[in-house]
Order: sequence, then C-alpha cells, then structure tokens
Amino acid sequence: MKIVVCIKQVPDTAEVKLDPKTNTLIREGVPSIINHDDKAGLETALRLREQVGGTVSVVCMGPPQADIALREALAMGADEAYLLSAREFGGSDTYATSQIIAAGIDTYGVEEDDIILAGRQAIDGDTAQVGPQVAEKLGLPQVTYAEEILEIKDKSLVIKRRLEHGTEVVECPIPAVVTVNASAAECRPKNARRVMKFKNAMTASEIAAEPTSEAAKMAASKPYLQIFEWSAADVDPDDNQLGLTGSPTKVKKIENVVFQAKEAKKLTADDKQIEELMVELIASHTLG
Repeated sequence: MKIVVCIKQVPDTAEVKLDPKTNTLIREGVPSIINHDDKAGLETALRLREQVGGTVSVVCMGPPQADIALREALAMGADEAYLLSAREFGGSDTYATSQIIAAGIDTYGVEEDDIILAGRQAIDGDTAQVGPQVAEKLGLPQVTYAEEILEIKDKSLVIKRRLEHGTEVVECPIPAVVTVNASAAECRPKNARRVMKFKNAMTASEIAAEPTSEAAKMAASKPYLQIFEWSAADVDPDDNQLGLTGSPTKVKKIENVVFQAKEAKKLTADDKQIEELMVELIASHTLG
C-alpha cells in the first residue's frame, strides 16, 4: 500500500499582504509552517502505516523553499518526499493547483490499494477545494471532513466524518482521496533522530547549486536524503491550466473582518448559572 499525503507550506502570520500587480500572496520574508490540517492528514497516514504497513510519501507544490516543509514531514515519519516546483506554477488558484497536484500524483502512480490524504483546507485560503478537485481529476472516489479511519478492509475504508452537528460513519472503496479535518488526531512531534537524519535532505536543484558543499555531497551519495523534485515537464500537466493563465479565480480585495458581540452575559462562580449556560449553548448547537 502506498499512502500519499498532500501538504502545503503556508505563511505563519496573521498579517497577509498581496502583490498589487498579481493579486497573489507575498511570501518572501514570511516564516512558513506546514498547514495544520495537512499535519492531521500526515498523522492519519502514519497511523495507517503502523496498522497495515506500506510507505508514506508527502507531496508539496510550492517554491523551492517549500523543501523545508518536506524535511519537517520526513522528520515526523514520512518515508519519501516530492516537491512540485516550477515558474509555470506561480499564481495558481485552487483549480490550477489541483491540476498540478493531480498530474504529479498520476506521475507517481496510483494502484488499486493506494490512499491519497490531504488536509481539509489551508489557512491561507480556507477554500477546502483542492482535495475534492484532485479526486475529480484523478477519477477517484472521495471522502471529506474525515476525522478518523476506523477500519481498513481489503477494498475499502470505514471512515468517521465530522459534521456540523455530529459525526457519521461511511465506507469508501479504494483507491480514494480523503481530506482530513482539523479535529482529527494531533500530529506527533518531530523525532529527534529523524531530524538529525534528514536535516541534510536536499532537492536536485540544491545539490546542483552547491555541489562541493559537504551537505550536497552527503545528499548526492545517500538516496534517502534526496527530495524528489518535479517540474512542469516532469508531470506534463495541461499548459493552459497552469499558473495565472489557468486560474479562473481572481482575488480583487481582502478585508479584515472584526466580530463584535451583540450581547454579553456576566456570570458568577455559581454552579447553577454555569449549568444553565451550558444547556443554552448545547441547545443552540454552539457546543456539541
């Protein structure tokens, strides 16, 4: 079984700036992290591997510096990493992004018992569109809002989904695409030994840029330290569906929304008041 996890490197900041010419996010100089929901997808993959074996491969589309996120994923337990990076990919919206990722996964190869996992949505977009679009473009069944994979059968998965007012259990044939909710199990921390093992993992471009450095020599001599790097030519997507040209969505304006309370309640430490508030919140589905 091959388990593919789609991850995204996102800005670790609440201050989002747009390029006025391209209307895309300015990422230079901004600290980046692995998207939280994608970490939940990675943890789900690692737990699956512990149950049934197989390999966990992480795939990330982004600029060259996205290899930082891939090294982090390797340190958490992934077996191999793939970076989809090319100038042609720049400015892609969810439609073009899903086209590129689907082409990358198709190049990687999907067999009858494989599973593709992704986070439900990214914090720098909140669209929750890429995972389902990848499934459609690969022609695979999909399950969204997954919270836990309860059972792995020969040809299907039993999955608990998180809904607005509860959960449901569904069964899905494999191969399939599953998007994992933030409420799933929290991702394990980086393993100290794996951090040291993969700290010098590099892409082919990085090795070529500094071929005489000790890190590059080490990465070139040890296959497990090589992050696979695929360009547009390697995955062969439709050129008309890449980057800004292939992106029908255009960001026109971003506004900061400030929520203000319409009413407020002051409570004392009285248990009865707290119990009444809990009943009210549950009745309005604010909780539960």
